[in-house]
Order: sequence, then structure tokens, then C-alpha cells
Amino acid sequence: PIKTALGRSIRRAFIAGMPEGLLLAADYSQIELRILAHLSGDPQLAEAFRLGHDIHRFTASLIYGVPEAEVQPEQRHAMKAVNYGILYGMTAHGLSRELGTGIEDAQAFIDAYFQRYPAIRRYLDDQIARARRDGFVQTLLGRRRYVPEVNSEDPVLRQFGERIAVNAPIQGTAADIIKLAMVTLSARLKREGFKSRMILQVHDELVFETPPAEREPLAGRVREVMEHAIELSVPLRVTVKSGPNWLEMT
Repeated sequence: PIKTALGRSIRRAFIAGMPEGLLLAADYSQIELRILAHLSGDPQLAEAFRLGHDIHRFTASLIYGVPEAEVQPEQRHAMKAVNYGILYGMTAHGLSRELGTGIEDAQAFIDAYFQRYPAIRRYLDDQIARARRDGFVQTLLGRRRYVPEVNSEDPVLRQFGERIAVNAPIQGTAADIIKLAMVTLSARLKREGFKSRMILQVHDELVFETPPAEREPLAGRVREVMEHAIELSVPLRVTVKSGPNWLEMT
């Protein structure tokens, strides 16, 4: 984990296995929220991604009713928690713990979010209804996750199933997309005679080792393939960094 001192020191220990080699990391930017925009068809969220807005700042602007330029850091932080909390079926109780606020305030954030993004509310409700009817949900590419818990008489187990029904299609689609990119990149690097190698996948990030001379062409290939692994209604964006180890990258 990059957010802790211990995690950062461990990342620094990862280096390329080739002489004078560099590590290059390519990271999907907010891929799960982009998938949510595509699957839900919410026009406002999709347009924000198409125009290249900072999505957390954009959401804060809607919720707090202020121009994006006037959004404060703590407001953006709160909306980042809401944006990602929605993906995981977070309740007002969970969000209140995350933000350190009262449950009523957290519920007000969630209600305001769905008022601004009504298509997302409909999509999430539809996913739960589909899971109850069919016994499973599926990713954009058709991979199924069975959710028997969603029809449980135990309310705790049932709520767990509802969270799976909401999240699995989104998180699963993100996993499918990066696997498609990995298969394409592996073949393309081999076909084009690259000495660079793909060595690690961590969630929405791919890590490569590369000779310094291949850094720029590798970055171009990786970004091209990852951003076009699948065509969504919103653009996929990839951030590429490189450096002497997995921590010190620019």
C-alpha cells in the first residue's frame, strides 16, 4: 500500500530485473466510475468524463452548489468518499464513519448524490432486482457472479448480497478490461520485438520493466492499448509513470 510509510519503503525495493532497466507503471484513471457512467447511462456523469472534469470536484460542485473553482479540499474529499462508496453499496452508517459525520448528514449526502445522478439510482436498483430474479449479475462482457445471498431471509446476509449485486458488475468489468489489455499487450510487445516485459498487475495498474531506450515507445503502446481495450460511452484514461523503482516514478 502506497499510503503508508512501510508500504512505500517496500515499493522502493522493487526494481527492474534487467541491467540498467527501469520500471514503468500504467494506471487506469477512475475506471470503475467510468464504467458506472457507461452502465448507468447517466448523462451528467458521462458528460463530465467526456469533458475531462475532475469527477470528484465536479460532483462536489453539484452537491454543494458552488462553482468547481471554489470547491474546497475537504468538500472534494467528501465527494470522493461518496463517489466510491456508491460503487460498494455503502450505507449512511458506513459513510458517516468514513467522513466522521453524523448518520443524518451522511444520508443527506447520499440523497443529494442520487438527486443529481438519478440514472445511477435506477441502475443500482435494477441490478438488485435482476439479482433477485435471476440469481446472478454479470459484467459487461458477460461473466457471471451468482448472488444467492440477495434472497436470504437474514437481513445482514441479504444486504451483503445487495452490495455484491451492485458492485460485482462494475468491479468485474474493470477486471475484464485490464485482462483484455494484458492479452493484447503481451502479443503486441512480442510481435514488435520489444525487450520490455509486463511483470505485474495490481488491480487497475500494470507494471513493466524496460530498457531506458524503450521507455517512450513502450509508454505509447501501453497507453494506446489500455485506453482502447474496450469502447465505452466515456473515454478510458491511463496515467503512465516510470522510474528506477516502483515508488520513485514520474
